[in-house]
Amino acid sequence: MGRRYSIGGPWVLRGIDLDLPAGALVRVEGVNGTGKSTLLRLLAGIDAPTEGRVTGRPRTAYVPERFPAALPFTAVGYLTHLGRIHGLPRRTAGERAARWLERFGAAAHAGTPLAELSKGTSQKVAVAQALLADPELLVLDEAWTGLDTEARAELDGAVHERVAAGATVVFVDHDPKRLSGEEDARYAVTGAALTPVPLNSVGRSHVSGGHVGRNHVGPTLLIDVVGTAPLPAQLPGAPEELVAPDGSRTLRVAAAHSDDLLRALLAARPPWHIQGVRSQ
Repeated sequence: MGRRYSIGGPWVLRGIDLDLPAGALVRVEGVNGTGKSTLLRLLAGIDAPTEGRVTGRPRTAYVPERFPAALPFTAVGYLTHLGRIHGLPRRTAGERAARWLERFGAAAHAGTPLAELSKGTSQKVAVAQALLADPELLVLDEAWTGLDTEARAELDGAVHERVAAGATVVFVDHDPKRLSGEEDARYAVTGAALTPVPLNSVGRSHVSGGHVGRNHVGPTLLIDVVGTAPLPAQLPGAPEELVAPDGSRTLRVAAAHSDDLLRALLAARPPWHIQGVRSQ
């Protein structure tokens, strides 16, 4: 089953008993004021329960609903500082800081003081700091709010990459379509309690004929791949693996997930080589 993290005991929330498996994408939903942010802060270790306990928390990163931008750092200085806190060597922290700013379209503001950044750019820095050290538990509280379209898509891709790497991602977002159909679990916070929400069948993982895949809806692509290691677990889009008699391997995936899948394959260690992409 992999790692599991548990949380129990009362706060604003009462009687909570939650286990989070590794390599899972978990949505938390509910109306404002029900305790969603409280739950996420407990999971991230920002707050501690007055009773009960949180056990088994791995390397964790958190994007709060409101980012404290009035800090005495530039954007890249702040990210490098956070990377050092996570135990990264200074050079590695600086390189990762620059790379994440580039990915989120904020490289031009690397030297800008945090207090002078726009709300949208501040949010990009907030998201980047959470992804610097490859967290095993990523907690996102309305992290997409304030991001432009390209940055939101980039964050979607980063979430897929973390899950594909075996991390657990727990998120709250006001948009019900955010990562819809890709969740491994959904919970609703109502009346100080946490209730499981049934998942729709479309988009959920299934096993058929020895292949792990999804009920693909819409156009699909075939990606010819070469690699020496087993495929990483929990790849974006849960592609179906097809093995030809000559041993060549092809992944069938919904076109909507193809970009995220390609990124995950190239980021794997050892990386996978892409020989071709074709429509089906």
